[in-house]
Amino acid sequence: MKTRLFAPGLIIAGITPPLRLTDFRLIAFDMDSTLIDIECVDEIAAAVGRKPQVAAITEAAMRGEINDYKESLRQRVALLKGVTVADMERIYQNHLQLNPGAAELVSACQQAGLKVLLVSGGFTFFTDRIRDRLGIDYTRANVLELDNGVLTGRMVDQPWGDICDGAEKRTMLLQTCALLGISPHQAITVGDGANDLPMMAASGLSVAYHAKPAVRELANVSIESGGLDRLLTLFQN
Repeated sequence: MKTRLFAPGLIIAGITPPLRLTDFRLIAFDMDSTLIDIECVDEIAAAVGRKPQVAAITEAAMRGEINDYKESLRQRVALLKGVTVADMERIYQNHLQLNPGAAELVSACQQAGLKVLLVSGGFTFFTDRIRDRLGIDYTRANVLELDNGVLTGRMVDQPWGDICDGAEKRTMLLQTCALLGISPHQAITVGDGANDLPMMAASGLSVAYHAKPAVRELANVSIESGGLDRLLTLFQN
């Protein structure tokens, strides 16, 4: 797609603003490094001194250099063995913050009548808290297995499958659109890494937020400086 600079740090492709937010019915967010400012798996690993090993795998996966996302996540989760629920609670309380403009964008979408979906290759321990904090309607993420409050290094299979990867994010987006009785073209998707590309390709408006190069290249909107609420500048009141 031919890109153009809409404003400093805001690139658009394949769209002609101003758009109308009310033309959309759903907005779907990735969580780690998109809606929030950390990669949760990396911070959990820090609790057992394994952040460098885990972060290296995460970075390669987000750049799209690892073809098997599920296996890469299993490798990272195995390195989390021994982390306690108390450790994860400290990460949530002391290290996790919403990215700039996240609350404002979610609120504006809700006021315009959009439903909000959070789809993450991360973990329900964090997605559940973000869901409650922002009033998000639907979530899908991975469940970490616990034994007496300690991570075992494994994940728990769920009724829909084993791991929320890029394909599952797309499936959840399409299922939510079907539930709402809308077309995927009435959905906005926001992400930063390679595993967000399948859902972004299926939606009517794809948004890259401080994203990896492959994601920026394929998105309708690339926010390269400033907060998530910069997306709102593309819409008329």
